[in-house]
Amino acid sequence: MEFEKIGEATWGLPKEGRMRVPVRVYAKESMLSKMGEDRTLQQARNVATLPGIVDAALVMPDGHEGYGFPIGGVAAFGMEDGIVSPGGVGYDINCGVRLLTTNLTDNEVRPKLRELINGLYANIPCGVGEKGKMRLSASQLDEATTFGAKWAVEQGLGVPKDLEHIEEEGGFIKEADPSKASETAHKRGGPQFGTLGSGNHFLEIQRVDKILDAATARAFGITAVGQVTVMIHSGSRGYGHQVCDDYIRVMLQAAQKYGIELADHELCCAPLSSKEAQDYFGAMNSAVNYAFCNRQVMTHWVRETFQQVLGKQWENYGMDLVYDVCHNIAKMEEHEVNGKKTNLCVHRKGATRAFPKGRKEIPSVYRSIGQPVIIPGTMQTASYLLVGLESGKQAWYTTCHGAGRVMSRHEALRNYRGTELWKQMEATGMAVKAPTPQSLAEEAGGAYKNVDDVVESVELAGLSKIVARMTPLGVIKG
Repeated sequence: MEFEKIGEATWGLPKEGRMRVPVRVYAKESMLSKMGEDRTLQQARNVATLPGIVDAALVMPDGHEGYGFPIGGVAAFGMEDGIVSPGGVGYDINCGVRLLTTNLTDNEVRPKLRELINGLYANIPCGVGEKGKMRLSASQLDEATTFGAKWAVEQGLGVPKDLEHIEEEGGFIKEADPSKASETAHKRGGPQFGTLGSGNHFLEIQRVDKILDAATARAFGITAVGQVTVMIHSGSRGYGHQVCDDYIRVMLQAAQKYGIELADHELCCAPLSSKEAQDYFGAMNSAVNYAFCNRQVMTHWVRETFQQVLGKQWENYGMDLVYDVCHNIAKMEEHEVNGKKTNLCVHRKGATRAFPKGRKEIPSVYRSIGQPVIIPGTMQTASYLLVGLESGKQAWYTTCHGAGRVMSRHEALRNYRGTELWKQMEATGMAVKAPTPQSLAEEAGGAYKNVDDVVESVELAGLSKIVARMTPLGVIKG
């Protein structure tokens, strides 16, 4: 494909055929060829054919092939003529990540690292289909999926301050409607509440490896190299997966009903004003709330584990929530289009909101700085903390969400042996826990793009700025 260079780490693919808008790709030039090896760019071109799409179909540097939309795909749609597509949100609705600080150093934690990882693994269920230790009644599950993290805090599984440090304060309370999620979704999600999950989901004890913007880092609670942090990456489990599965079937019929011509049936969708769209939003936002609540519950158990192993209350260890960001969501937001403030439906699939300073959606403590952006890498490399920038308006204030796969899980299993990876990681001083060695092989660092290149791309493109880099000390894979 012939790319047009638009700016540093920004490239364009022109509008052609049925495309209503061009495609814009954010990546260093060295990363472009990898995107051409699968259907990532063709999927972005297909997204550009959808009704009501505004400006361009976007691809982040961690982009790779997904269902309908590429993972790392972003698209905004006008409220009057636009659509919502489950493929533009994804199966793991509100797969997201949260970062906790501590006032501990890596030297203080290392003697207790193995005990901490074993304790976390015992307290937080993980793995494919793993059931949680919380047993919610049907009415409790509806409350959790209506109120999100607020429900968990009210049950004593967190503190009110936590809610101030979560995107959307941890819940779409007015927009969620659990009655729009199927009985199957409830049956799948109920037993999995409070679980990490599998695949690329993880829990890590990390150390701050580099600080690149000291003032912003300090505002976010990162004060020194060697400081210990904790990162949780998880989503809406079987509840969200079932919501997506159910509404793909609904939207296939809706696209036919409303005469929407699809470049790929995986882009099935419905007009924003339709009943099908409103039902999907009710169910999707319930799954979003499930995920926020899920991560909040696990945060409580992380704090409890540190208390049990280290002997003091978690507050003594400064275990504050920096922020919690979600991926895989469609949201109504105000953005500038042709100089006018306009309400849009922004799909972010495998992409992270990155608002600049001044936006009312940012917690007041960060409003003069910008939104914290948390980018999880791989268990063998690093993760990053960034901050949103005003220049990110070119991408609806969106940035990458991780390293981005270059190998399927099957290909990773052919290329890596989990037992060897386990030994290699522990030989470097890491403490590692996983349900099986296969879990590690599927998520080998070599199965992903270089996360350093990914975050450098979004910084070069002006989407967000790097604040700090963290490397893993202890790893729990789902």
